[in-house]
Amino acid sequence: MDKLKGADFAPEHFLWSVDAGGVAQVTLNRPDRKNPLTFESYAELRDTFRKLVHVDDVKAVIITGAGGNFCSGGDVHEIIGPLTKMDMGGLLDFTRMTGDLVKAMRACPQPIIAAVDGICVGAGAILAMASDLRYASPRAKVGFLFVKVGLAGCDMGACAILPRIIGQGRASELLYTGRMMGAEEGLDWGFFNAIEAPDAVLARARAMAEEIAAGPTFAHAMTKTCLHQEWDMGVDAAIEAEAQAQAICMQTKDFERAFHAFANRETPVFKGD
Repeated sequence: MDKLKGADFAPEHFLWSVDAGGVAQVTLNRPDRKNPLTFESYAELRDTFRKLVHVDDVKAVIITGAGGNFCSGGDVHEIIGPLTKMDMGGLLDFTRMTGDLVKAMRACPQPIIAAVDGICVGAGAILAMASDLRYASPRAKVGFLFVKVGLAGCDMGACAILPRIIGQGRASELLYTGRMMGAEEGLDWGFFNAIEAPDAVLARARAMAEEIAAGPTFAHAMTKTCLHQEWDMGVDAAIEAEAQAQAICMQTKDFERAFHAFANRETPVFKGD
């Protein structure tokens, strides 16, 4: 059976590409509506990130939006309207499905880098939050708007993940008020890693993705796993988990390559095995 390749993915509800260096790009592509999500795009994003667990030709993933905006959240007419008519079973199916998208993003071994320009609100803010790194343009506006539509801020893991990025008090303010967080504030609070001009933010994200893709990808996957799993560990358990993780990485060929390269004063070329 042929191994699954990211280059063969053909999603219907967003753009997908994989370059020769192993960097994949997800582009939300409904620019006329600021790239909202639908039931179908939620599910297809979830399934795509789930499949990446089994893919070797993708080393890092960029997620961005078309037309000068990242994502305006769930489509008002295609999602929010129908939700008002669902029974509890249908609502739970939906909220669990959207949560599964975040689980899939955190469980896929490839680091995910968000390139955020313009509007990044609701589920769009969650997509950025669930990424590993975030780069913004000066006009980026992030809002966890759930309270604005009469819902709780505890959506898709926001109450667990956002405080770990920006702190409990700051996260509480954003989730209770639904107000916008600008790019500079997001940088100061640690939500964004850097700010770039609108025409350069995607290039900055790609440069980081290429750097990651050129590194020891098995080891990067181990780092991502530990960053996620150690939220639920005490320090002693985390140290033991990292001891086991590092011992596994020491058995890789990339570790041997690095040793021989450094011994010969050469730059190591990693292959991810």
